[in-house]
Amino acid sequence: MKYPKKVTIGDITVRDGFQHEEKYIPLEAKIWLSEQLILAGFKHIEVTNLGNPVGMPQFKDSDLLLKAIRKSKKISHLLKDVSVTAVTIREKAAERAIELKQEGVGPDRILFMVSTSESHHIKNSGLNLNDYWKMCEKYIKLAHDAGIKVNGTVSTIWGCPIEGPTDLKKAVEFTKRWFDIGANDVEHADHDGSASPDRTYKYFSMLMDQFQNPQKHIVHLHTTRGWGMANVLAALQAGMTNYESTLGGIGGQPANFVSGVPVSGTGAYYYNDPSLAGLVSTEDMVVMMDEMGIETNLDIDKVLELGKMNERIVGRRLRSEAIQTGRIPKSLTGRGTVVKEIPRQVEEK
Repeated sequence: MKYPKKVTIGDITVRDGFQHEEKYIPLEAKIWLSEQLILAGFKHIEVTNLGNPVGMPQFKDSDLLLKAIRKSKKISHLLKDVSVTAVTIREKAAERAIELKQEGVGPDRILFMVSTSESHHIKNSGLNLNDYWKMCEKYIKLAHDAGIKVNGTVSTIWGCPIEGPTDLKKAVEFTKRWFDIGANDVEHADHDGSASPDRTYKYFSMLMDQFQNPQKHIVHLHTTRGWGMANVLAALQAGMTNYESTLGGIGGQPANFVSGVPVSGTGAYYYNDPSLAGLVSTEDMVVMMDEMGIETNLDIDKVLELGKMNERIVGRRLRSEAIQTGRIPKSLTGRGTVVKEIPRQVEEK
């Protein structure tokens, strides 16, 4: 089995993880978790969505969160090496990111997103693909002029929850288009857990045949059907070195009901049971990679502690198995019991 010996892992709990939660996560909890993730060694965190909070009230605190991260004394010595990302699906969100950057508190990186399924893309952005590509071309340049890097995400690579099967080749074409219009890196998203391990390996092998450099590509996998870690292994075997995940494996489609109030989100949920949605678990992925001898440069024990705390923040048991079972010992524990041999009695004849 061949796989990289060193990877980069970004945590996106504070944005993608919390956006699927049907209760508002307090600003103070988001600040605390953002700080702790950076202290645990994460160099890339995704923390908010700068879109209209009317549809996604989970992010009504986006400006305050970004300002708090920039002004935090706990992590000020680390921020120069950390990339803080905000999602900016449409024009006003990108403009707000640029304004915040000019104020000295904005994100280092913003994210635009296209779906290979037109139906899903329109539902997610409100624009058809042709108009969206034109918008991105304009705003990538504006973001770069403001000193902000841009991620271009390709979604519904392995399937669409609305239309069904999609074409892997189209996702490779979209990736090239992102780079052609100036994106700094590309995220490859299994939007709803449609990817199977064989097709995960096939796609990322196709991608590397075309682009070679894996560090410019981020692997974003869901575990809706329980295949998440198998897909991580398939991506590793294809040579991918850049991953993102969430604590407890939470996240997915923006909630359409938050703290007792119906909101628009992105409309009706794709599944009868929305609790089934979720990304691969950060805790499980770093423990598995550590056991495989793959360097993550993360404080794994602290990551497990954060996983436990995230369950308290969210208020329920989440998907991580590693926070329950812990790491596999690397040396003898010294807890074994020494069994002394008991002399056998000899019966007198």
